[in-house]
Amino acid sequence: MSHTAEWKARLYLFEEDQTTKARLELDTGTNKLTGHGTARCAPQDKDVAEIGDELAVARAMEDLALQMKRAAYGDMQAVGAPSHEASSKPYSGRLDMEAS
Repeated sequence: MSHTAEWKARLYLFEEDQTTKARLELDTGTNKLTGHGTARCAPQDKDVAEIGDELAVARAMEDLALQMKRAAYGDMQAVGAPSHEASSKPYSGRLDMEAS
């Protein structure tokens, strides 16, 4: 099966009062998701904007990744495949039927 898609992502960073916030918007063409992340500079730490950006973006990506997995698990169940959402073992494939 051949498949090509283009997903659009936009990343927004906001910094105010030693707090950096990131908003990562993903548009798949059929679904729109938004991940959020925040990083705060501790009062005793040196305020380095790049570090706050990196942490906030990484956390927004993690949030978005969790949302994407939930969407995929729901789609898997909708087509009759077993969901691996509650599985504690590593998931090695998209539709890894033998592992069930």
